[in-house]
Amino acid sequence: MRTNMNTRINGTNVILVPYQEKHVTKYHEWMKNPTLQYLTGSEPLTLEQEFEMQKRWLEDKDKCTFIILDKHIFVSTESEVDAMIGDTNLFLNEPQESCIAEVEIMIADEASRGKKRGWESVILMMCYGIEMLNINKLRAKIKTDNAISIKIFEKLGFQEVGKSEVFQEVTLEKEVSSDWMNWLHSKLQSITSDSN
Repeated sequence: MRTNMNTRINGTNVILVPYQEKHVTKYHEWMKNPTLQYLTGSEPLTLEQEFEMQKRWLEDKDKCTFIILDKHIFVSTESEVDAMIGDTNLFLNEPQESCIAEVEIMIADEASRGKKRGWESVILMMCYGIEMLNINKLRAKIKTDNAISIKIFEKLGFQEVGKSEVFQEVTLEKEVSSDWMNWLHSKLQSITSDSN
């Protein structure tokens, strides 16, 4: 979406930047991985299709996408592409009285997993969505065998509301409240700089 086209969100160990043309080739390489395709429910695309999708997602009013950069790599290389480790998305429903968004997080770079980069990124993304896009309910759809992601969202206060045997997915939701927002901000403040 164009709303976040010039937005950079600085965290302690990550930076969220809008998904741009320069990121597409590396993103496409990630998405050739069958495990990532499975976990994200994605179909393999050609590089040309990936470029088309990036353009479309920029224009779509219901898709908010950020590429996750490792802040320490970016500071030392000054290259967004070199620092790319994953992405995070919000898919907004049709604006109604209650704005619901589906939240997604992917740490594609294996060396960056287990370092709380996903934890920090998804909290930053949710705070952005709540504060800038007026989201008041968040939903996550996760493969039933993706225990790590399910655990992250449960730790964030999400609760299971449904299961799909067909898609092998569990759906978790969280209503936004001021207490929960304060809790999210306290979690961001407690993240320490980790340059490993």
